[in-house]
Amino acid sequence: MDKRFITVGEGATAREIAVRSRSGKAPGLVWLGGYCSDMLGTKAEKLDQWAAVNGHASCRHDYSGHGESGGEFRDGTISRWIEESLAVFDQCTQGPQILVGSSMGAWIALRMAQELKARGNTGRLHAILLLAPAPDFTHELMLPELTGEHRRQLEEQGYMEEPSEYSDEPNIFTRALFDDGEKNRVMTGIIETGCPVHIIQGMADPDVPYTHAMKLFEFLPADDVTMTLVKDGDHRLSREQDIELILRSVENLL
Repeated sequence: MDKRFITVGEGATAREIAVRSRSGKAPGLVWLGGYCSDMLGTKAEKLDQWAAVNGHASCRHDYSGHGESGGEFRDGTISRWIEESLAVFDQCTQGPQILVGSSMGAWIALRMAQELKARGNTGRLHAILLLAPAPDFTHELMLPELTGEHRRQLEEQGYMEEPSEYSDEPNIFTRALFDDGEKNRVMTGIIETGCPVHIIQGMADPDVPYTHAMKLFEFLPADDVTMTLVKDGDHRLSREQDIELILRSVENLL
């Protein structure tokens, strides 16, 4: 396992992005984590272990403001994290890859696919695996639920806070994140990924309703996408049986 830092951005926007990668055969696995999560979580570790045992390459990184990477969390936007993820993809992977995007990471994965297609690099994508996908979550899931107090916080201080089920610290959502999210929406027309897509979604997910995954399904080319619904699955999908399902799905995508 190789651990390194790459610099993304220039001048005042430069930040050091932590990357852990493993050499091996193609297709490799590229992990894209969720909002406020890091690359040392259960699913990321299990995927890397699978890659090691099976001789496949793997790569994961922390977005700026997350985990081992530099930068301030409150400066983070979808565009910023896409830029970092593409830089890691370009500099730290070779040949065909399977993008594995969890929650917000699924949004990053789909935007990466669009950017790679625009660059003519669709051959680099072997497949995409989306876990509890939350593309467009600022517009689709959060905006309709904002209270008057949330809107006041966003207007007056530039950010809002919400209690987190996964940390003692509240989740921070900035006005910049909402504004930038509008520019990166993908659920507005057919999403051309240029590769097969598999979705795994828990039906007991309290954070991303399974109906959101079903809505996303409608924007993906039907002949290239499959979806597995886990009746008692939560948002993390980190139970032993969930991990087994994820690894089986990776094997099927190979």
